[in-house]
Amino acid sequence: MVFHAAREKLPHRIFLFYSNRRPEDAAFLDELEILEKENPNYKLIATMSKMEESQRVWKGETGWINQQMLSRYLKDAKSPIHYIAGPPGMVAGLRGVLNKAGIDDDDIRAEEFAGY
Repeated sequence: MVFHAAREKLPHRIFLFYSNRRPEDAAFLDELEILEKENPNYKLIATMSKMEESQRVWKGETGWINQQMLSRYLKDAKSPIHYIAGPPGMVAGLRGVLNKAGIDDDDIRAEEFAGY
């Protein structure tokens, strides 16, 4: 979805919060960063939760996606549609964070997958 929207330069603002343990674990991280240069409507916010286990230098966000992180980037989180994809525990946790921020469940789409 993000690749299509960025390459087609769709007019919708897209904020991708992308959480991984370490940069070494982040699939397509380099490609997602390049897309940011191609489309001014797309913003990648990558965060790493286990940098103490990493061999790479990381200058981006660290820790889990939470209300404080969301509010640093989203000025009006109540108007867009929110899409969450990831392990069931992460999806449930982020749904709770969005609900606490005043986002109605009708404005949240979610896809759970295991394997992490």
